[in-house]
Amino acid sequence: MEPERLVRNISDTALWVAYYRALETDRPDAHFRDPFARALAGERGERIAKMQTFGDKNAWAFTTRTVLCDRFIDEAVRDGVDLVINLAAGLDARPYRMDLPKTLRWVEVDLPGILDYKDGLLARATPVCALERVRLDLSDEDARRTLFSRLAAGSTRALVVSEGLLIYLSPEQVATLARDLAAQAPFRRWVTDLSSPGLMKMLSQRDGQAIADAGAPFRFAPPEGPDFFKPLGWTPARVNSLLPAAKRLRRLSFFMRIIASLPESPQRNPNRPWSAVIELVR
Repeated sequence: MEPERLVRNISDTALWVAYYRALETDRPDAHFRDPFARALAGERGERIAKMQTFGDKNAWAFTTRTVLCDRFIDEAVRDGVDLVINLAAGLDARPYRMDLPKTLRWVEVDLPGILDYKDGLLARATPVCALERVRLDLSDEDARRTLFSRLAAGSTRALVVSEGLLIYLSPEQVATLARDLAAQAPFRRWVTDLSSPGLMKMLSQRDGQAIADAGAPFRFAPPEGPDFFKPLGWTPARVNSLLPAAKRLRRLSFFMRIIASLPESPQRNPNRPWSAVIELVR
């Protein structure tokens, strides 16, 4: 099989992300443990990850993104969030592995194929909170607005998570999604990841062709960074850059630790490779 054929569609990106979570789980000093990651990734997930330019050397970025998102979610839940909406949830297993209150509602939204695959592998596992899976193409604006309205009706304070999603959307699609989320009063916080134009260009040149060939090219990396969301009803509250965070987590090579020591100014120089997990609030 040709390497490009390993990635058949956008949902296959979830397989290699699960593989990186499995790598972290296997470490004696793991920052999180996902006992389901290895099975969810499967053999294809490992093959897709290893076909990337840097192979397992990419693991630090996915580990760090997971850790930062975990922390934002944990803080939001402790602050009284009663609903977590995970858009493009993929093979995320947080409702099974995190310390969450039983009363918390967790809603996963993604395409039918990936959620069917996930259901099959997790059929015997029990989530720690109330879990609902919604099979929905998020590009269907009418359907997602109907879903958002239904979920908002049953919540007072909700957190939206869109880990690994926005980079595949156009700026116009992201703007519309942001407005749709802001239209729901209970949707108070939004955790997502963001890349600079410089990083998107680098990723596209090195590893992006296989994903683009599967119909999911990298598209969203706003030059203005988190400020992109300000006119759309969202205020950037916290921006946690992946590189220095990975240094603190001790997941970088010697060379990458040197790079992580350099000052960052992504909004002044959008051509510099940069990525972060951000929290937006209303």
